[in-house]
Amino acid sequence: MPEIRNSVAPGRLLKRKFFARSVHDVASDLIGATLLFNGVGGIIVEIEAYHHTEPAAHSYNGPTPRNQVMFGPPGYLYVYRSYGIHWCMNFVCEAEGSASAILIRALEPTHGIALMRRRRMLHDERSLCSGPGKICAALGVTRDHNGLALDHAPIEIHARREVPQIVRDVRIGITKAADLPWRLGLKGSKFISKPFRNGA
Repeated sequence: MPEIRNSVAPGRLLKRKFFARSVHDVASDLIGATLLFNGVGGIIVEIEAYHHTEPAAHSYNGPTPRNQVMFGPPGYLYVYRSYGIHWCMNFVCEAEGSASAILIRALEPTHGIALMRRRRMLHDERSLCSGPGKICAALGVTRDHNGLALDHAPIEIHARREVPQIVRDVRIGITKAADLPWRLGLKGSKFISKPFRNGA
């Protein structure tokens, strides 16, 4: 059993229908939720929303072998490789064919921390999951997991138990639609990937 650092237990398990809503509504509701992969993970403290109508979304120019999962039903995992190096995990949202998704950018580690440290060869807890590629490395997520349902093993997403304070900023590392404030974070979290301009 992975160790559990937080004394507060995660809330109810989220079902696929949770993701069959506006990508922006889902994004707000994911901050403070707990993501586990084979029992390893933590609290979602930072995400980015991508809507199919804006050019930063992988789906903007239509389906390809890489992004095909985005064009399927909501509530599934979309995994892609960034810069040919890092795996990144996304949650498909809205309706089938909408091809909108949420990039998971940072977690506060709470479950399986020792295993995360071994996988990342890193001791600093704040850096274990402070970026999308770091999350996949710490949780053991690869392209092999692309297309998995978000409400079935090995994935568990537990609803948050209280509504957190959320901060917003522009997304990171993109050149198109770079002015949209679609990066959300948990206010005051020390586990985010990069500071928010309004002082998270």
